[in-house]
Amino acid sequence: MPAAPSSLSHIARRVDARLQLLLDTERTRWSAFDTDLAQPIDEIARLVLAGGKRLRPAFCHWGFVGAGGNPDDQRVIDAGAAFELMHAFALFHDDVMDGSSTRRGEPTTHIVMSELHKKNSWVGESRRFGEGAAILVGDLAFVYADQLLLGAPQPVWSIWNELRVELNFGQYLDMLGSANSERRLVKAERICRYKSGKYTIERPLHLGAVLAAPEKAEQLLPALSAYGLPLGDAFQMRDDVMGAFGETSVTGKPVGDDLREGKPTPLMAMATALANAAQLGVLQLVGNTVLNDAQVADVQMVIRETGALDQLEQLITSLTDEAIEAIGKAPLSQEARNELIELAAFVSWRSV
Repeated sequence: MPAAPSSLSHIARRVDARLQLLLDTERTRWSAFDTDLAQPIDEIARLVLAGGKRLRPAFCHWGFVGAGGNPDDQRVIDAGAAFELMHAFALFHDDVMDGSSTRRGEPTTHIVMSELHKKNSWVGESRRFGEGAAILVGDLAFVYADQLLLGAPQPVWSIWNELRVELNFGQYLDMLGSANSERRLVKAERICRYKSGKYTIERPLHLGAVLAAPEKAEQLLPALSAYGLPLGDAFQMRDDVMGAFGETSVTGKPVGDDLREGKPTPLMAMATALANAAQLGVLQLVGNTVLNDAQVADVQMVIRETGALDQLEQLITSLTDEAIEAIGKAPLSQEARNELIELAAFVSWRSV
């Protein structure tokens, strides 16, 4: 895996400090009103301050700096923190929708809250309490993300709102695709782009650039999309490879987690299209049964045997090359172009 660009840790430290300040302030305020209200904020902090790559703040930062913004401007730090809280909102809800019990090697919020209900022998169903609490925690993160963007100009809010609409539709298509065992490549690629790729790379770049230079939007946004869209697709496809083949010790999730959940990924679509009758019988277990470890291994073997994994790796390389070529022509500062080239290699060939 390529080393993370050195600028990533600097951006992460500034964003983390802003998140810590916000969450500490809110915890003090609300726990003084009612001590029970510390727990929801603690759950946000547990997720957003437990590490992470901080890719969305990084792309926002380089969109901002590349368009002429001052890298020390508090507005871009706040925007980066807003992206992390928006991402947390999506993860809290996603874990409920997928029934995930772990994230980054730790129990998910709906599991923590369900166990709290059981431990205290509260009235009602523990599962429903845990899921309801996690949804509310996600909603709270959503509101705090908005608070960090107060005062931003209207073009920034237009991008922010479009990002959130795209994310919700992408998540719906992902959930629907799991329910109906979607295996068409065109659908899988659409889900890949809208549930993750756009809000990870293209939209953070757009928002950063418009925050710095709204008057240049017409010139900057198409150039950033030419980089952000193919790289966003490559980013999610790499996630799909890790979701199908990643080790628990690295990903913090069960081996073959996406296969167990029946996710409608380009990898599964390619394998299905390439499979013979016997291989197709194995692949059809995905989404139609609760896979045990042996069945996960069988599906993984078939994906390799069909050539789908190699085909997807070639596509990731092609998309990354397309993004790198596009950013080389973008009307940004040379520093920003160089950093975005480094980020492209990192997101496409990372292992976590």
